[in-house]
Amino acid sequence: MNWSEFVKNKKLIIEFVLSVIVLVFTLTFMSRFLDFIEHRQGVVLLDPILETFQPVNLTWLIFALIYVSLLITVALIVKYPQKLLFAIQVYALLLLFRMTAMYLLPLNPPMRMIMLNDPCIQFFGSGSILTKDLFFSGHTASLFFFFLITDRKPLKYLLLALTILVAAALLLQHVHYSIDVFAAPFFTYTAYRLIKLKNKII
Repeated sequence: MNWSEFVKNKKLIIEFVLSVIVLVFTLTFMSRFLDFIEHRQGVVLLDPILETFQPVNLTWLIFALIYVSLLITVALIVKYPQKLLFAIQVYALLLLFRMTAMYLLPLNPPMRMIMLNDPCIQFFGSGSILTKDLFFSGHTASLFFFFLITDRKPLKYLLLALTILVAAALLLQHVHYSIDVFAAPFFTYTAYRLIKLKNKII
């Protein structure tokens, strides 16, 4: 279904508008939630994987891969309103999962963490660099989300490879604990399947 057909369907238009409102509200709430998380005391986990190597600063590589993947994925799905609607709903649910997980598992960052200066998060947040938005990894989850919603096989395989590469880079920089990175795809897939199930029921 293209946009000209999509806008003629009142039910889909209402669902699209409501989904965008929910996403905007969730992003706005998350900015305040992240400030709360950053000022809350958590625990430091013993991570045998991180203990095996010294951290390396891979900030530029991480953000280059993330934002290139984002632009490619958005450019592909924006032409298909139903696919875009689905993506908005999955991402909003994923954000809710992430806030719930962070609230239930308060963590302090790894001891040798090299800070990851994310311009996007700073824009939505207070402008400070976040260090405690740990469980689960939002960067890993986002890339796996791009992989899930992409249908084109060559690009899909590329996005999966980039997900693995970014996950490894986050660990190499000690930005996240191993469990943060390993858990992210499971939460993302759960959000993806729940929205798929919702669409079948409706």
